[in-house]
Amino acid sequence: MNAAAELRPRGVPAGAKGSPAARKQVVTLDEAVIEIMSDSGEGAQKCGQSFGSIAARMGNGVWTVEIIPAEIQPPARSVAGASGNRIRIGSKAISNGGDEADLAVAFNEQVLLGRVNAGELRPGCIILRERIWAERPDPKIAAQYAETLARLVAEGYRVHEVPMEHECRALVSDPRKGKNMFVLGMLCHLYSLDMDLAREQIAFIFGKKSEKIIQSNVALLEAGHAWAEQHLDFGFRVPAERATEPQLVINGNTAIGLGVLASGMDICAMYPITPATSASHYLSDVFERAGGIVHQAEDEIAACAFAIGASYTGKVAVTITSGPGYSLKQEGIGLAVMAEIPLVVVNVQRGGPSTGQPTKVEQGDLLTVMFGSHGDAPKVVMAVSTIEDCFYSIITARRIAETFNMVVVVLSDASLATAQQPFRRPEFSEDWLAPPIDQSPVPEGAKPYDWDPVTGLSRRFVPGQPNGMHTLTGLAHDRSSRVAYDPEINEQGMHARSLKLAALQRMLTPPAVFGDPEGDLLVVGWGSTKGAIEESVERLRREGHKVASLHLTFMQPMQPGIKEILHRFRQVITIEANWSDDPQDELIDETNRRYSALAMLLRARYLVDVDCWSEVRGRPIKPGTICEVLRRRLAQEASRP
Repeated sequence: MNAAAELRPRGVPAGAKGSPAARKQVVTLDEAVIEIMSDSGEGAQKCGQSFGSIAARMGNGVWTVEIIPAEIQPPARSVAGASGNRIRIGSKAISNGGDEADLAVAFNEQVLLGRVNAGELRPGCIILRERIWAERPDPKIAAQYAETLARLVAEGYRVHEVPMEHECRALVSDPRKGKNMFVLGMLCHLYSLDMDLAREQIAFIFGKKSEKIIQSNVALLEAGHAWAEQHLDFGFRVPAERATEPQLVINGNTAIGLGVLASGMDICAMYPITPATSASHYLSDVFERAGGIVHQAEDEIAACAFAIGASYTGKVAVTITSGPGYSLKQEGIGLAVMAEIPLVVVNVQRGGPSTGQPTKVEQGDLLTVMFGSHGDAPKVVMAVSTIEDCFYSIITARRIAETFNMVVVVLSDASLATAQQPFRRPEFSEDWLAPPIDQSPVPEGAKPYDWDPVTGLSRRFVPGQPNGMHTLTGLAHDRSSRVAYDPEINEQGMHARSLKLAALQRMLTPPAVFGDPEGDLLVVGWGSTKGAIEESVERLRREGHKVASLHLTFMQPMQPGIKEILHRFRQVITIEANWSDDPQDELIDETNRRYSALAMLLRARYLVDVDCWSEVRGRPIKPGTICEVLRRRLAQEASRP
């Protein structure tokens, strides 16, 4: 018996006798974090997504995080090549990926090492790993397997070796393509998930395949379930209550696509780019049936130009991209601002600059989308924070774009793009749609840029309107759309375009404070950090601290009432996934410190001493990490005389 065989998970008594099934104890948990990892192409991501969907259908809170390697096709059995999924399930709603994993499944020990080295597994984590590598004739592979096993056991991990390939070979000719469903079956048993729902999930994900393929995968699922029942002497249950209302279990990019459909937009122009592409893939499958068009342009510049042209003709188009693509679109976006053409732009952020980290999460584009243009080009900027938010924010963006004849940028990121979260299925409302465009004859004397002196708004002219002929130009122009370089006219145009932001701001309501209405510390965030921030605030409040959080949706213009909220707390700090200098560095002081993006904006706008903490490690920030940061800040403040 090797050392691993003697290790036991939490909740299993050391002296248990009989078969695993006979001595199994099912431990009830409030939540669990599970990681599944493999080489690219082995289906660990699909396995994790399916596991999360089944748990969600049972009524569990769920949040999934895809583990995506930096390279498109990394070498097999490489430490940096892990591909897979992290699934957090709970008895209540889940808003983020949580802290370190409680249980991990690895198709080989090298991808597992990458996650161990990154600190993604908690001490004592249960590990189920493929044992086929111990039998490989290559002495190097056998040595790697043995060395990893010894290290994991020495570090206190609870390792179980699973003959995945052997078990799958009895059912399929290529076990590499069957392991994921076998593992899904194991996990369904270990976490007491409904096997009927699991079978339905397989029928759904392989719905476009033959019945033979569906049945083959069901057989693999059942084999994994049976193996775990027979050989593993532990199990868990995360209680759940079935939802009383219909739910959707989708990722952020799919939710964005659904939002495009629901908003009444008819055109999406894009060029493929990670991690935004799957949103347009979804639309490509369904948009045409709803009367829409997905246009894949030759590049990002052309995609933006196509969307602007479509909007000019009376449609409202969306273009979906990520950071490098947004950089290429900026000249076109400037044209839309100058010509006052409504346009929705979705930026699914990734690590940067340059090509950066295509598959990793970051929030580094905020200042770019707000100010990234030559000249003054005011745009509305919104940030989504949940999967549900991805859906509804697109609807809001379309209405704003058409109401104010403006560019509206919606910021998502790589974490939300691939994360799954259940939420109540929306019921269509006509309020989602912007009012019909007035295409009646233009009254005598009306001008295409007849700016209202209070709001900056003017009527939207579209081609073909009687008496509506005018010049469309990116050059400075007067109210009649004639090119004009007169200093006063140029200033009038800038004044009007800026006023529209102020007009929108007057329609917004103050943001809600999560936690204590006043106190020692306020945490301000935006985007996908919301769930982790609010969970950390909840933990600290249970410890007796007077803390709260404020999460912003509208980044430009910002909602009213923020200054008053900031002044109600002794300390204010932003938590963000973009760069900021560490004040502990030897060269850093108040004269040269670079603050994170939101902290910089808040300090400038409200003249409040806002501090910041940030992390740019390409992964979602964990609530436990935020807690540690906030505890230090509270302790520092308490120690001051």
